[in-house]
Amino acid sequence: MKEEDITDEIRFRTARSGGKGGQNVNKVETMVEGLFDIRGSRLLDETEKITLEEKLKSRINKEGFLHVRSQAARTQLGNKERVIEKINTLIRTALEPEVPRKPTKPPPAVKQKRLREKKLLSEKKENRRKDWE
Repeated sequence: MKEEDITDEIRFRTARSGGKGGQNVNKVETMVEGLFDIRGSRLLDETEKITLEEKLKSRINKEGFLHVRSQAARTQLGNKERVIEKINTLIRTALEPEVPRKPTKPPPAVKQKRLREKKLLSEKKENRRKDWE
């Protein structure tokens, strides 16, 4: 995805949010939901759309919209900015290529220590045995 502004492609909905705000909370719609249509986006190519749908499937609804909401700020504008920031972050991190894990071997000193401890435990148990002969 090119570094372009996706704000034009986000659909916003507002609702009353709970939490702080006193009397204001009952009459002002400060909670903001952002819906980003992954399949209908003009900024993403097909491979990016597939990648996003796989990696963000828990946040995508049945219609294929990436669903993010915020009600942390006391103002609608503050929550709208948070939603935009969250969507940008989610998309950016989901599109980062995964670095393959390089398998590592335990160092020789660790192997030796393990074998030494194993041998000591074995000797301790051997010393507990009674001679039956």
